[in-house]
Amino acid sequence: MRPTSDIAPSKTLFGFILFFLKKQWLLLTLIQVLWLAWSLDQTIFPLIFGKIIDGFSTIVGDRSHAWNTLKSPIFAAVALWIGIEISFRIAGYLMAFALPKLEKQIRVYIFSHMHNQSHGYFSAHFAGNIATKISDMVDNVSHMLHLIITLFFPAFISVVIASITFYQLSPFFASLLMGWALIHLAISIAYAPRCSYYAHVHSEARSQLNGRIVDSLTNYLAVKIFANKRSELAYIGSLQKEEQQKNQKQLIYIEKIRLFLGAITFLGPGLALNGYAYWCWTHHLISVGDIVLIFNTTWNIIMTLWWASIELPNFFKEIGICQQALTLLQDPIALTDAPNAKKLKVPTGKIQFQKVHFQYKGTTPLFSNKSVLIQPGQKVGLVGYSGSGKTSFVNLILRLFDIQSGEILIDGQNIADVTQDSLRRAISLIPQDPNLFHRTLMENIRYGNMEASDAMVIEAAQRAHAHDFIMSLPQGYNTLAGERGIKISGGQRQRIAIARAILKNAPILILDEATSALDSFTESQIQESFTNLMTGKTTIVIAHRLSTLLTMDRILVFEQGKIVEDGSHKALLAKKGIYQSLWKAQVDGFLPDTIEETDTI
Repeated sequence: MRPTSDIAPSKTLFGFILFFLKKQWLLLTLIQVLWLAWSLDQTIFPLIFGKIIDGFSTIVGDRSHAWNTLKSPIFAAVALWIGIEISFRIAGYLMAFALPKLEKQIRVYIFSHMHNQSHGYFSAHFAGNIATKISDMVDNVSHMLHLIITLFFPAFISVVIASITFYQLSPFFASLLMGWALIHLAISIAYAPRCSYYAHVHSEARSQLNGRIVDSLTNYLAVKIFANKRSELAYIGSLQKEEQQKNQKQLIYIEKIRLFLGAITFLGPGLALNGYAYWCWTHHLISVGDIVLIFNTTWNIIMTLWWASIELPNFFKEIGICQQALTLLQDPIALTDAPNAKKLKVPTGKIQFQKVHFQYKGTTPLFSNKSVLIQPGQKVGLVGYSGSGKTSFVNLILRLFDIQSGEILIDGQNIADVTQDSLRRAISLIPQDPNLFHRTLMENIRYGNMEASDAMVIEAAQRAHAHDFIMSLPQGYNTLAGERGIKISGGQRQRIAIARAILKNAPILILDEATSALDSFTESQIQESFTNLMTGKTTIVIAHRLSTLLTMDRILVFEQGKIVEDGSHKALLAKKGIYQSLWKAQVDGFLPDTIEETDTI
């Protein structure tokens, strides 16, 4: 799900935020106008109170007719009070719609962008780190906008209105107020870059810490099995110490800023402006009402700007956090659809490698000038020792990585020229270690076909021999699988993954050790389901348990990225080559990762 506009947000923080603000600019402008009621509250009320005080001061003798003098400013104060209160409530009501919508749009955009990243990207980054950055961006952008609307801009307008009011009394009053406000702002801006930098550094340390914590908690079973809780605490403790030091550094820096601002506030409006007002009153240059106006307005402005000065370092701190989170969007997407990419059409399922060259970054080439043809509907097994290239072979078909040269074709269509979504919709993958969502089993199976009915899901589960164990659970299909499916056994997770693939019913099927977690009895049951599932489909099966490949039309033997043998089970045994050695090395049907070299290898 992407924002409705086709124009991607700018890679700068200002441009990124502006992209989303423009979607609600009219509503946000109205909210800002309504929040300026606070500026009136801080400046116009003292002016009216000054008029009221002067009204009281001018009444001598009979006070029974004082109301005629005082009613106008009193009515003005009441009307202003009611108007300000109404403005605040309307603004708050509108903000309850605007900010959550803004947060949703930012969160969904970044979430969508991250799902465009490649398999390699997620292999190199902590999921907890990514989630923290998404949360940081959403929360801090929302808070920054809230500060601008409710504090910073009203504070600026308050200073402008107060300066105009003071100018009517004496230009020197206005000069003192504006001079102090400008010095106040200059100090804040001068310290802002360093404040933002410290926040950026701390945010990165915090994200890394959170990522490591999530990684440790995700692997809690390994921690328990190896009794390494103390080591984990020490490991996290070292990162926590680094995060603590960087956090302290930025907080101390913020307090230094506030110390300077406090001193300027005391010397400026605290002494100079109010002292000059007292001197003017003693020389009969201003009235008692003017004194009330100046004292109240000055105090309100001091408190407004003081509150702004407290939040301003935090504001720049949040800018630094957002800039650090923005790196999620600045990281290049390694795998993208070609311009004008079309949807893949798979009428037969023929797969062809043509002179493919591939190597992982920083490693020696795995495939060099590799050419392979898998005919439509053919069932092909892949065998070989770990690291021989079997999984890489199927990953390239799925385009989880891009090749350096050559072509991979499906029904004559270069997979680099079709959309990634259409490519992967045409392929069902049953992995060796399937990860399930922390959702119900019904939802996990339906993930293979989001439009499937409950009856279709149950039918797929029955074909995968998962229905009986699901129904034995207290909540049946509504049972939560737990994070990564931890609440059910490995074999049960495998059967859920098989049911998911059955429901997807794609024309190309890839099995990556799909029965490795199953007992022999359940495997024999599921083999019948696999036979039905493979019918009419191009099938690729990776297996260490070679007995599962007996019905394959063809078996490819991989060694160091090369296909060194190609043929049926019987034909390869007759060759007395590597495949025969692997077959003889079987122990209970399993292929060890390595075996001692023999004369036939």
